[in-house]
Amino acid sequence: MANHKSALKRVRQSATRNERNRYQHKTTRNAVRKLRSLSDAKEATKLLPEVNSMLDKLAKRNIIHANKAANLKSSLQRHVNGMK
Repeated sequence: MANHKSALKRVRQSATRNERNRYQHKTTRNAVRKLRSLSDAKEATKLLPEVNSMLDKLAKRNIIHANKAANLKSSLQRHVNGMK
């Protein structure tokens, strides 16, 4: 276990951030799954910008790689465009 006050604080901070990152990552994955399962083009078009924003935030915070976010956004856009 950590011996210094600063190390104890760092443990608390990293645990809090890890929990937040896991929550945001899981929420985004569920949103992606929901978007892929939609069959209504109007509903999918409405949800797409929200999912794109979530993916951009994950990439910005290095929770996922920027290229992975770009690939997901591209495939989701193709999926939505194919509905129209």
